[in-house]
Amino acid sequence: MRLVWASGVVAAILFIGLLGYLAPLRPGPIALQFAWQPQTFGAIVHLWPPEDLVRYRNHLAIDGVLLLAYAAFGWLLATRSRVFLPLAPGARLFARLCLPLAALFDAAENAFHWWLTEVPRFDTPGTYLLSAACSALKWALLIGFGVLVLYALARAED
Repeated sequence: MRLVWASGVVAAILFIGLLGYLAPLRPGPIALQFAWQPQTFGAIVHLWPPEDLVRYRNHLAIDGVLLLAYAAFGWLLATRSRVFLPLAPGARLFARLCLPLAALFDAAENAFHWWLTEVPRFDTPGTYLLSAACSALKWALLIGFGVLVLYALARAED
């Protein structure tokens, strides 16, 4: 259980640290994650002064460590704790894979954002669509995992 706690604490510290680091960005990075079209993405990035764009690009390396931490936490919580025991085998399998899959989509999103924020690339609308799709899938899996944890804990109380 120490690894479960350690990975969770590392993920939480990194997440809180990144929230603080990115707090000056207006609009915030969540808007960029759901920019499905080049014009929307470009409009957000062009509102940032150059130092904010550098700030955003610099955060991507730390976000890579964060996604490893939360992937490890999800896997370890699902495989080394009793949290998901009240659930059906299929739900337990989903719990094991949920955060590692979210991390894969997060890594892809980061790669897209690294490339898309380097220079304007308005001639590749499919890239923006893929980037936003990766973000949406990441968030859906993160939220889904949280809901699954709450559901499993409620089932354990029955």
